[in-house]
Amino acid sequence: MKRTYWSEHPGAETAVHWSEQKEQTVGYWHVKLILVIFRICPVIIMRLIAFPVAFFYYVFSKRARDNSRLFLSRVAACYAEDGKPFTLHIFRHILAFALTMIEKVESWGGKVDLSRIHFQDDDIGDLRERLDRGEGAVLICSHLGNSELLRALASFNRTGLSREVPVNGIVDFNVTASFNRMLRELNPDVSLRMVGVNDIGPDTIIMLQERLTAGELVTIAGDRTSANTRNKGFSIPFLNNSAPFTYGSFFMAAILNAPTYFVFAFRQKDISLSSQYDMHVHRSPIRFDCSRREREGRIEELARLFARRLESYCKQHPLQWYNFYDFWANE
Repeated sequence: MKRTYWSEHPGAETAVHWSEQKEQTVGYWHVKLILVIFRICPVIIMRLIAFPVAFFYYVFSKRARDNSRLFLSRVAACYAEDGKPFTLHIFRHILAFALTMIEKVESWGGKVDLSRIHFQDDDIGDLRERLDRGEGAVLICSHLGNSELLRALASFNRTGLSREVPVNGIVDFNVTASFNRMLRELNPDVSLRMVGVNDIGPDTIIMLQERLTAGELVTIAGDRTSANTRNKGFSIPFLNNSAPFTYGSFFMAAILNAPTYFVFAFRQKDISLSSQYDMHVHRSPIRFDCSRREREGRIEELARLFARRLESYCKQHPLQWYNFYDFWANE
């Protein structure tokens, strides 16, 4: 199978990258306001505040509306041949994002209990057994649903396991500075388990491998390309169109060479003041105990497997897609 990189396509280098617009509307004072509200108000008040905030962005953020419309129209197009109806709800999409952001703050503040999480009959049993044996794993998550939920629960030792499982998150500090600052104020220990993508080198890889051997988890998002290596990745069919998927996340899984799981957490109700969550865990069948030459092909295979799983869940939970930019822009 020929590996196709989006850098082979004309115009790839001129497309606006997600990192260039990530936090234009989230600054220091936005974060401080959220923290003040979180500390003085009951949780229900925070959730109610999400409604006027979402309406504000719906009215005044044309970019948010346009990107929501783009994504939802692509999901709707997938059902055209089957004749399945699909109504585009842009405001509800933005509102679902606002509610999830509030719940992320709650989870990092220690206010989300394991009882709200419903595990499925999938590979969660396999992951639990592995962690209970003191063995680590790599989790590839996304910006579909609440990707922070499992990491936040683990930070408070609320995973339902017989031991504490530290979670190491690989993040881009440059484009999530405000959110990371809020996490540090909510939970000062969280920064100790975050690894910046720009800091990854041989020493970092060795450190992560040692932590995996010690039974820890490593999490990384598979649906956003790096700002530093934006022109290297895979062009993969996604919602009837080719989309760029990062090389780095799946390369990391290969280098770390530990069992890899795709993890998703979805609200049972897109728009609800207090929704339960469904957690889905899928173990990848791809192994990296192979030659370097074979490894490259398996890295792409892992990326395509993740993209198919992500696409399937996008069709089931379109309003919980929180990549508010043109996901296909690099094509």
